[in-house]
Amino acid sequence: MLRFIIRRLMQLVLVVFVLSLLLFLWLRALPGGIVSAMLGERATPETRARLTHELGLDEPIWVQYWTFLKRAVTGDFGVSNGVQPGKPAMDLLLERFPATIELSAVALVIAIGLALPLGYLAAKRRGGLLDNLSIVGSLVGVAVPVFFLAFLLRYVFAQELHWLPVSGRQEVDATRVTGFFILDGLLTREWDASWDAFKHLILPGIALASIPFSMIFRITRASVLEVLDEDYVRTAQAKGLTQRVVRGRHVMRNALLPVLTAIGLQMGGLLAGAVLTESVFNIAGIGDALRQAFTLRDYPVLQVLILAAAVTYVIVNLVVDVLYAVVDPRVRTR
Repeated sequence: MLRFIIRRLMQLVLVVFVLSLLLFLWLRALPGGIVSAMLGERATPETRARLTHELGLDEPIWVQYWTFLKRAVTGDFGVSNGVQPGKPAMDLLLERFPATIELSAVALVIAIGLALPLGYLAAKRRGGLLDNLSIVGSLVGVAVPVFFLAFLLRYVFAQELHWLPVSGRQEVDATRVTGFFILDGLLTREWDASWDAFKHLILPGIALASIPFSMIFRITRASVLEVLDEDYVRTAQAKGLTQRVVRGRHVMRNALLPVLTAIGLQMGGLLAGAVLTESVFNIAGIGDALRQAFTLRDYPVLQVLILAAAVTYVIVNLVVDVLYAVVDPRVRTR
């Protein structure tokens, strides 16, 4: 198992290296370039030349990339020139990232918590009322755009019924420790603060979970249906094993393999969907910062946010790979 994890970590380093190279080249290929974005169209040639030299853009491209890598390793991605002018891009990332991770985690818990049991029950009662209703619900989840569902949930449950907060992350004053508001409340024993932060994440979490829920549900249902027809399941039932043992040891254990892969892939969708969801619910996360950075051409912020999102996605898939190897030991030898 240790060799498997080390091999995956080495692949992770290679993937991050390729991602950083692609990101570096993409930013330098954007129309107008960084200098025009920072100075505007009316800057004098002398001013442009001075900033080009200060940024090292007059160096060969491979020298620029090596400098970028060295600075990135130390957490130096430059200073924001649009979202929060003068603020280091890394500080802005550390300030915004917990909001997105917290929202994505709540959405993933909602998606998995509903999709796994529903997928299993729908497969066990194939053709029944629960099965048909679940399939219709999953189709609606895929078909309805995330931003439309987010607006609908906010209008009905926040603005009309006043059951949940309309926007933001928290309304009560609380002690900040990690930047993850729910966790901060638990660490400082400020239970009201944790509950308030959780209430603010319910509606955006449901909106963001709609597509992952649909995907995980359909794959779980199909996978369980396939496993239920296997000989070893019928043999286990014929031996007189309890339904709990058959379900946990023989059905769900084998049905989980494709589901784990789907969960890992959906993390990318969660991070992308957070851009729209955070805008609708006015949550100051990386989605909202990305939107501002694109609008204002804030390249240092774009650079660090995109790279952080990509690295997070890669790490989540590494965790999924490890879980995959735990469930199916044959994976470790491939």
